[in-house]
Amino acid sequence: MNNLDGKVAYITGGTKGIGHAIAKTLVNAGMKVAISGRNLKVAEMAARDLGSEERVLGLASDVTRPEDEASAVAKILNKWGQLDVVIANAGVGIFNSVDTLSIEDWRKMIDTNLSGAFFTLKAALDPLKKAKGYYITIASLAGANFFASGTGYNASKFGVVGFTQAAMLDLRGYDIKVSTIMPGSVATHFSGRKLSKSDNWKIQPEDIGKLVEDLLSMNPRTLPSKIEVRPSRPDKK
Repeated sequence: MNNLDGKVAYITGGTKGIGHAIAKTLVNAGMKVAISGRNLKVAEMAARDLGSEERVLGLASDVTRPEDEASAVAKILNKWGQLDVVIANAGVGIFNSVDTLSIEDWRKMIDTNLSGAFFTLKAALDPLKKAKGYYITIASLAGANFFASGTGYNASKFGVVGFTQAAMLDLRGYDIKVSTIMPGSVATHFSGRKLSKSDNWKIQPEDIGKLVEDLLSMNPRTLPSKIEVRPSRPDKK
């Protein structure tokens, strides 16, 4: 896209963590940004932290409900008339051994992390085709590396990576670019973590924001379709 000024982005799960950091980076780059979360008041408060109502929109949407995502995209188009970038970031992680992982928790991860990414893309396809836009999923290194107590999370993130790469092949004929970003350890409150100075070695959320900006600014002839990101120096235990 090169020049991001005036372009419009939609970020699911944009009220905190990686999603909020991406939103801040894109607003600073001159874009108009809509962020969504399940709670409207929380989404609106997070939007106010990012900028004026002319530049930032907070929306309520549960990505497991395709009708919610369709409504969110309609509101973005009603406000700004276009949608150039969509970032499927909403996610949840519940980590238990397969013998204790509940069916409810399995469904929550698959429905949010994997089906949610699909529902977001489906809702945004027409405006993305019109804009020759960009669709990005925030996956995880857990989408390439399995670990104990990760059956549900691994399954969802392996699925996100496969889904995104196949969508990339489907959509590049429309000049829609599709990428998945696979972060390793990121310093966020994801899955109820508490942050401290001991997390300083991790990837910081703003680092992912800068990576997204770099992807959007890359020469249109080049597409980094799958990006693994990890701390340069892991914690020494």
